[in-house]
Amino acid sequence: MSLTPTGAAAPRNLRQWLTEVALPSFARIAVRPDEEGYVEFLTPDFSVDPRPRKSTLSTGRLIYCFSHAAVLDPKGPGLAAARHGMDYLTRRCANPEGGFYKSLNADGSPLNPNADLGDLAFVLFALGWYHRASGEDRALALAEQTYAFMERTMASPAGGFAEDLAGTLPRRQNPHMHLLEACHVLAEQSKGAAAKAWTARASSLVDLLAARFIDPANSSLYELFDADWTPFADAPREPGSHFEWVWALLHHRRLTGDDRVLPIAEGLYRFALTFGLDHDPACPTLAFDAVDGAGAPLVQTKLMWPQTEAIKAFAARAEFLGDEDALVRLQAMTDLLFRHYVDVESGLFTNQIERDGRKRAVEMPIRVLYHLELALAEAARLHA
Repeated sequence: MSLTPTGAAAPRNLRQWLTEVALPSFARIAVRPDEEGYVEFLTPDFSVDPRPRKSTLSTGRLIYCFSHAAVLDPKGPGLAAARHGMDYLTRRCANPEGGFYKSLNADGSPLNPNADLGDLAFVLFALGWYHRASGEDRALALAEQTYAFMERTMASPAGGFAEDLAGTLPRRQNPHMHLLEACHVLAEQSKGAAAKAWTARASSLVDLLAARFIDPANSSLYELFDADWTPFADAPREPGSHFEWVWALLHHRRLTGDDRVLPIAEGLYRFALTFGLDHDPACPTLAFDAVDGAGAPLVQTKLMWPQTEAIKAFAARAEFLGDEDALVRLQAMTDLLFRHYVDVESGLFTNQIERDGRKRAVEMPIRVLYHLELALAEAARLHA
């Protein structure tokens, strides 16, 4: 099939659109009753990709998606779809010696046995949301086991965690940001000493951000680093990551009351607004994929996920800081998201467009639903 976003504004009731259109659609696509795990990719014409590739990353992200769907609509297909993924995660993705395999063959045997930090962050995020949807304590127990494995095998003397068990370089800020959001949801789902431990873990990641990830010259976010967190100053900066950290930091303040995050979040936000968005009047005001350290665009394309992270940042600033300008930007960016990426009728999306808004024929990783769902759920909660 071909996908042509309607060019219309966003649906007025985003929660209803998620629960009645997008999430049931993806549950039908991603879950095949006679197949383990999830379908992970669609081809550019939105057929199921025939390559038998499975990964812990996609499994974790989609468990989150369907768990959140169950929270939004307990009578919908979300919880069954999430349980389908949990079965695959625990029976196939989990390494009996600890951690989780990076990728698997069609028969469920390990393809890449390495444990990857970004994957583990999404396992933890998924487990927190699965507990929120199901109430099953096994999710919290597995989260504690997973974090203990990370501390035992991947903790770095320089702070944070290694990229994987092989110590791959460069190191990245991105997995630590996703680990932060996982710690937040696990802190909210846990009780007593466990909740305090997840909150302390979250605070240590914010400390790492403040000490290592911020370019003091312009408050932008370094992406890549050497083993001791020396930044690769010439590496691209991602506007989407700036917006994503803003959202995570403001939620950290909500959970902890820590006002120290405010100037960091403000600096990231101002850089992203000034340099991360396309201000050319001939092009839609969407976020670039990457800019350089001075803010100049490096590529002439725009992925969907930076737009969803901008929506989350706008929503958080409107909700927690009373930022009226962010509220206006939230609606404008949500409308642009549907005009250029998302099909209102099916929930399917185009993953990347050209700078001027022309469509690109690219495959659709279903795991990107994580970005779309979380952003629209945040916007929907703000307008509830």
